[in-house]
Amino acid sequence: MVGHKRVLLAAPRGYCAGVDRAVIAVEKALTHYGAPVYVRKQIVHNIHVVSELENLGAIFVDEVDEVPRGAHIVFSAHGVSPAVVNAAAERGLQAIDATCPLVTKVHREAVRFARDDFQILLIGHEGHEEVEGTAGEAPEHTTLVGSPDAADTVIVRDPDKVVWLSQTTLSVDETMETVRRLRARFPNLQDPPSDDICYATQNRQVAIKKVARDSDLVIVVGSANSSNSVRLVEVALEYGAKAAYRVDFASEVKQEWLDNATTVGVTSGASVPEELVEELLEALADAGYADVQQVKTAEEDLVFSLPKELRTNVSGETDARAFGGRAAPAE
Repeated sequence: MVGHKRVLLAAPRGYCAGVDRAVIAVEKALTHYGAPVYVRKQIVHNIHVVSELENLGAIFVDEVDEVPRGAHIVFSAHGVSPAVVNAAAERGLQAIDATCPLVTKVHREAVRFARDDFQILLIGHEGHEEVEGTAGEAPEHTTLVGSPDAADTVIVRDPDKVVWLSQTTLSVDETMETVRRLRARFPNLQDPPSDDICYATQNRQVAIKKVARDSDLVIVVGSANSSNSVRLVEVALEYGAKAAYRVDFASEVKQEWLDNATTVGVTSGASVPEELVEELLEALADAGYADVQQVKTAEEDLVFSLPKELRTNVSGETDARAFGGRAAPAE
């Protein structure tokens, strides 16, 4: 190797406000009600987080009919359809909704546009829980558009009554290309009232774009089913990284990835706890990459309010972060 080995550490990275809220919701539910507390699907898409919550007494299920009648169930950050809410109610389940507020916003948009008889072109990945939840708000009015190429063949019933919405964790660039191609076919296509792709997803993509152009290798910490983590790998490659890989844990990094890398870019998906990034940085330091330079492109201080059932502690006192707002700056 020739040159000074270094790490370019992207910021922002890791937990977003919606993930933080959802994970804390499960932890507080376990404190309030005792184990077990059931969670429909993975609370967030990260295997380490899920494993840690299982160790505390959370039980993850695919559907509500697996939950004992009357038990507590938490809906994941990705949201659920009205059909799931109704099924939980029919079983007498005590539901706690940990849906990210930004996903809830998209749900409300879907309801409103369906009420006005618009056809909703939902840009997203088939089978993703968030897409299933959003589409479930207005199934008769929603058509999934899975890629820019799909925009070229989608069929609408009235080109003057169409609107696009999107999954919140997509690639910004790919989504805008899909919208461009839709609008080329349907000039009267309406936009959502505000951007559907969440601020945290956008911020992490902007940061990795800046890191990627100077990186021989980019390593993204995140799970395979994390849409935003997978997108970060794609964005890194698109914006100049010579190689990019996703790992759940530092132990998955292969020596051959490092053999020709002087500069290693590091980031993590929005559902990844910082401890996993720190473990990766320690492993890279052991491999000679001890110089860590942070590349910051935005500040994030948003805190979302907790689900209403969890805004007080077991003593009845209001939780310090019950109603969200802005986090205090780090000292």
